[in-house]
Amino acid sequence: MSITDLPLFSMLRTRMQWHQERQRVLAQNVANSDTRDFKPRDLAPLQFEPAGSGTAAMTLRRPEGIRTAYAAGSMSGLQPGQSRSFETRPSGVAVNLEDEMLKVAANQMDYQAASSLYTKSLGLIKIAIGKR
Repeated sequence: MSITDLPLFSMLRTRMQWHQERQRVLAQNVANSDTRDFKPRDLAPLQFEPAGSGTAAMTLRRPEGIRTAYAAGSMSGLQPGQSRSFETRPSGVAVNLEDEMLKVAANQMDYQAASSLYTKSLGLIKIAIGKR
């Protein structure tokens, strides 16, 4: 079994990929903040199903009520922005830059935490097998 096949590393890798994709979507929201009739989007939250009775298989679970469509040019798991402060200005612009920048900062911190945990876990495995 390869180290990268361990469930912890697989989950962390999936988490980091999700944060990278979310960063791209949030950047699109900010880039289109002046575009008329543009609705901000966000990814559905990433959730893992609990592993059953000691099995190593991990699968992603989609939140209830969220439809995903994967077609050319569309992203899987995207949903229209439905934050508490969602409002459309008279000009037709619905992107709130403050909210988007807060999401970007939170996303960056979560990515750094997952990345750090991945690195530390890899270091612990190296210590355990005597490679350090």
